[in-house]
Amino acid sequence: MRLDFEQLERSKARLGEAVLDPGQWISVLEDICSAAATSGAGLLQSDVRTSDVPVTPSVKEAFQGYFAANLHVEDVRAIRGVPLLLSGRKVLRDQDLFSCEREMLENPLYRHLGQLGFQWWSAISFQAGPALWALALQRKREEGAFEEHELKAFALLSEALTEAATLSHAVGRQVLLGSLGAFDSINEPALSMTSMGRVLELNAAATEIFDTDFRVHNNRLYMRDGRATRALDARLANSDRELRLRPGSRIGNIIVARRETKRPIVIKLLPVPGAARSPFLGARFILTLTDLEVVRKSEIELLAAIFALTVAEAKVARLIAAGWSPEMIADDLALSRETVRNQVKAVFSKTATHRQNELAALIGQMRNL
Repeated sequence: MRLDFEQLERSKARLGEAVLDPGQWISVLEDICSAAATSGAGLLQSDVRTSDVPVTPSVKEAFQGYFAANLHVEDVRAIRGVPLLLSGRKVLRDQDLFSCEREMLENPLYRHLGQLGFQWWSAISFQAGPALWALALQRKREEGAFEEHELKAFALLSEALTEAATLSHAVGRQVLLGSLGAFDSINEPALSMTSMGRVLELNAAATEIFDTDFRVHNNRLYMRDGRATRALDARLANSDRELRLRPGSRIGNIIVARRETKRPIVIKLLPVPGAARSPFLGARFILTLTDLEVVRKSEIELLAAIFALTVAEAKVARLIAAGWSPEMIADDLALSRETVRNQVKAVFSKTATHRQNELAALIGQMRNL
C-alpha cells in the first residue's frame, strides 16, 4: 500500500498554516502529494477556472499548457465530474468519468497531459463559501491509477479542506477590507481587484471620484481612456512577472487614465497584503486612485507623491528625464557623483523604469496632466 496515512494526517494539520499565510498552500500540496505517492497537485474552482491558483512546481508546466490551450474551457473532468461532486461525491477518479482507458486517452486534455508523462487523476471536493473547489491530484503513467482504498482516505480530507478554505476566504476578506479602510482614513480612493480584472471591494473615497469617464460597472473598472484600459489589462496579464513588490509597499505600477472634461486619474497598482491573497478570495491588487482634478501640486510634489520619491529624488528624476547626465546633475545641485548615482538608481527602481527614455516618457505623461 503506497498511501502514507500518518503523513496525510500531518498534511491535514498544516492546513491552518495556509489560512494565515496563503503562500504555504504549495508546501501543503507537496506534503499531500508525498503522502499520496502522487507527482503533483493544484487547486481549481469548479465553475470559474483561473490560472492564478496554487500548484506544485511538478505540474506547473502542465497547468500553464492547460490554460494556454484553453483546455479549461471544455475540461471533460469538470463537465462530467462537477455534477457528481454536486450530488454528494467527495472524491473522483478517472474511472468515474470514462467507460474505458482508451476513451480517456483520446481526450484532448489527456493527450496534453500525456505529452508531459502524466495520466492518472483524482479530485477531492471541498467548499469555499458557496463555491465548489477541488484539490486535483495528478500521477504519472508509471505511478498507476488511484485505488479504492486511497479514495476513502482522500475523502477524509474533504471536510478539513472546506474548513480551511472557508476560513481562508473570511480572513482574507477582513484583511482586504482593513487595507481599503486604512486608505479611506487618509481619504485616498482605493479598490481591490483580481488578476482577471474583477473588482472585489472599494472604499467610500473611491465612489466619490467616479463619473461617466471612470467608474465601476458590473464589477469591472470602466475607463473611457482606451489606452489606460489596455495598459491595465497588460499589467494584469503579466502580474506574476511585473508586479513583484513587497506587501505594504507604497511603490507600484502607474497608469494615467485621461478623462474628457476633467484632469486625469492616476492609478497605482499595489500587491494585496499576505493573508488577503487567499486563492479562494482571488484578490491580487489594490488600486489607489489619485484624482488630479482635486490634487493640485507642483511637478516635484506630484512626482514625489505618485512614485514615493523623496524631494531630492524627484528633482533628479526631472533632470534625468530632461536628458541630463549624472555628472551634470551633480555639478548643478552641488552634490557628489556617488550621491547622484544612488538617487538615480532609486528613481529607476521606484518608477519601474530602466532607461532614460522610459523615464522621460513616463514623466512626459505627468507633465501633460
